[in-house]
Amino acid sequence: MSTPEQRFTEITSLEELRELVPDPLPVARDKERSALVEVDRAWLEASPFCLVATSDAEGNCDVSPKGDPPGFVKVLDEHTVAVPERPGNRRVDGFRNVLSNPHVGLLSIIPGRGDTLRINGRARLVRDAPFFDDMVVKGHRPVLALVVEIDTVFHHCAKAFLRSHLWSPQTWDEVGAGVPSRPRIAKMVDRPEESLEELERYYGREYSERLYG
Repeated sequence: MSTPEQRFTEITSLEELRELVPDPLPVARDKERSALVEVDRAWLEASPFCLVATSDAEGNCDVSPKGDPPGFVKVLDEHTVAVPERPGNRRVDGFRNVLSNPHVGLLSIIPGRGDTLRINGRARLVRDAPFFDDMVVKGHRPVLALVVEIDTVFHHCAKAFLRSHLWSPQTWDEVGAGVPSRPRIAKMVDRPEESLEELERYYGREYSERLYG
């Protein structure tokens, strides 16, 4: 029996890749900027959610979701933004990566919008700064923040969101129908020693009450 690898036709060079995906149009190729403009600031003020991509020195990757009230990604100046840390699972996968490789990518999202804002840059972990006082939510002052010096920033088109119908509520029940709830997933793969009742309680109201605790 052949392995999956034996059935692949792999691309191993940029030339091969460009045979399938031609060079971008100038408007797409040249839209990268090295500094935020006013519309970028307005976007970040409206966005309650972003994804932070990192990798360590060996290339091991992580993408972490970050969410808070709109505007939580704070603009420090036209070349710098900061992302506050909130209580979570304490794995700090992305933060550990930054300690050995500062290069990061941010994808900022506004609910209902298909377009996104992309920021690529170099990050530092900061344990305190005057702007931390502006990041207090429900009494929680972050213990650290990811400060990103921007290399490139640009707006990304909506095609992926349109193809996925991500913001179409009429599709949500159908696409998620076969996937167990978070408590059931935890029972199956993460915390099998706990009862389903305990997990449903943990991921229910108690969970939302501990977001900043």
